Amino acid sequence: MKLISLSAALIFASFVSATGALAQTGSECVFTIHNDTEENTLTGFYTSDDDGASWSANWLGRNMKPGQSAVAEFTADTCACDQVFQAGWLDVNGGETLDEEHTIDICEASNVYLGDNEVSFD
Repeated sequence: MKLISLSAALIFASFVSATGALAQTGSECVFTIHNDTEENTLTGFYTSDDDGASWSANWLGRNMKPGQSAVAEFTADTCACDQVFQAGWLDVNGGETLDEEHTIDICEASNVYLGDNEVSFD
């Protein structure tokens, strides 16, 4: 897996609408993570290449407030179509609470939307 400069992407994404300028193609192992919540702060995005037995380092360079987006990219050797990931959210004590694991087809997904109690992609 390749960690890209998500901090720069977050700053860029906060100024640009994710609908056009940040459109990516999952088939190229590039996708956009969207915090699609009303008031929750995304603190982490983790992937697993062994179905949840172990997890990557946090892909995010900084926390993402509601409405923010960040571009992420898998390297060629870690870009299997089915990807297992887990999101982390800022909890009331300032720590991180992890969501349940999710699997997406990154070959079909260009956008991953992390919402309140739901995850979707297109």
